[in-house]
Amino acid sequence: MHFTRPRELVIAGLIGLVVAYLLFRLAYGDLPRLPRLAGASLAGLAVIEVALAFAMRSRVRSGRVVNAVSAARTVALAKASSLLGAIMLGAWAGIAGALIPRASELAAASSDLRSVAIGAASAAVLIAAALWLEHCCRTPDDDERDPDHHPTG
Repeated sequence: MHFTRPRELVIAGLIGLVVAYLLFRLAYGDLPRLPRLAGASLAGLAVIEVALAFAMRSRVRSGRVVNAVSAARTVALAKASSLLGAIMLGAWAGIAGALIPRASELAAASSDLRSVAIGAASAAVLIAAALWLEHCCRTPDDDERDPDHHPTG
């Protein structure tokens, strides 16, 4: 398993952007209104990952043994979360792109843009937390090696 590459996040974000933009552009009138805190669960996941990152960083820096399976699972969680965050950030951007032109004519679109802002911010926080968690799983030796080197373990 390699550490997350920026191009993977960009591709995931673009996929989310295109799908959400097309969905909201073509079917906005048939969709229910966006809940205000629709994307806030991503921020909750980010908080959990930051706590896990502190714990993992402490173990790695102190030289304590880190179970290889645990480290691999942590890196897998971080990779999945950063990809989820990228997809959702792209999706929120796509939704914004579809709603901004309609905001002046539709009150629902204007209201939904607040939900989009919360969701986009939560997705960005999740990406940052996941990438930091992934970084905390690196051993000091990994920093000197190829960035595609395997995680702690």
